[in-house]
Amino acid sequence: MKQQRRWFGLLGLMAALAMVAAACSSSSDDTTTTAAAAAAETTTTAASMSGDGVTFGMIMVGPENDRGWSQAHFEAGKYVEEKTGATMISLDSVNPSARPETSVEQVVDDMIEQGASFIFATSDDMRDGIEAAAVTHPDVPMIWSTGDSAWEEGEAYRADLPNLGNIMGKMTYGKMMAGCAAALTSETGKIAYLGPLINDETRRLASALYLGAQYCWEASGKDIADLTVEVSWIGFWFNIPGVTLDPTEVTNAFFDGGADVVVSGIDTTEALVVAGQRAAAGESVWAVPYDFVGSCSEAPEVCLGVPYFNWGPSYLGVTESVLSDSFAATFEWIPPDWADINNRDSSMIGWINGDGLSSDAAAVVDEFITGLGDGSINLFVGPLNYQDGSVFLEDGEVGTDPQIWYMKQLLEGMEGASSA
Repeated sequence: MKQQRRWFGLLGLMAALAMVAAACSSSSDDTTTTAAAAAAETTTTAASMSGDGVTFGMIMVGPENDRGWSQAHFEAGKYVEEKTGATMISLDSVNPSARPETSVEQVVDDMIEQGASFIFATSDDMRDGIEAAAVTHPDVPMIWSTGDSAWEEGEAYRADLPNLGNIMGKMTYGKMMAGCAAALTSETGKIAYLGPLINDETRRLASALYLGAQYCWEASGKDIADLTVEVSWIGFWFNIPGVTLDPTEVTNAFFDGGADVVVSGIDTTEALVVAGQRAAAGESVWAVPYDFVGSCSEAPEVCLGVPYFNWGPSYLGVTESVLSDSFAATFEWIPPDWADINNRDSSMIGWINGDGLSSDAAAVVDEFITGLGDGSINLFVGPLNYQDGSVFLEDGEVGTDPQIWYMKQLLEGMEGASSA
């Protein structure tokens, strides 16, 4: 459902974007690790090594068909199978609610017993289990996606785990894109963020959404005082009845409270489903799902777009390093392939414009993405304060990877809790 809105001329908006970009630009390069760049180069080769006879394990925190986080990892495993001929052993819903008697260490033991020669553990929630498994199986390469155990600059560096590497995508960019799309579409100026649990990762992603929304709201000539971004946390990555808040109820509360765009930060698609239901009843509401490239299909008419992870190229790079006996436990925090952010074979982070995004807004989002890619737009530049008024980034200071990764609060101006 594409709503007709009163737009000032698109050329005027582009000019405003350019002016704000000049104010926010920085000469600082993206600080992606060299290992990540090497992996990206590897994945663009025409042919991959043969993995016939090789087995790997994939451990997922949610259902493999959740249209979100876990399905994105499962599809990456299928990509590796397609490219190499290797065989994936997978187990989904590995979390204390769905499998209370099953630990990550047990799953790793079982997969290795079944012939897995390397393992992917795909949730922040798996930290303790995969680190313990890496100790137990020191000769088995493992990847803990989202973690920081292999980051020498990180707060949780484990030099004693040379077989455990980390891969994460720079979804801060994707959340900025989501915030931009939300701000360009909102008619009430009230944008809501459906958050999972509270930690450094979820704070930085919610804050990135806020920065993207602020930027595009102001660039479209609107008063920043008229923009509200509210965050509510359900308590886990997806709904666990009786344990978390119900994301369907939280989303309805957002809309009842005047929000007209809900951006999801959880692994599943409740926000989009609710928006679709309410739009079918005649409301002007929209949503932005998360994680999985195909998630807009749940309610395409109200979907503004989706920022998604494409784990396949990086997981292929890991597989090829194992096959060539060159695996190294590195930390990789990988940005989009700015030459083509939706390239299945090279880009870790993508964004797909949704059917709910007007053509004018889509053009502006595309321009915004270009600015992020060429460095003319850098939103993690001070002055930026935390919610309590303490300084996050000084005036003119460009956020470093450690500063952004380890965000201790939401940003000043956001509504919602910074800690549990």
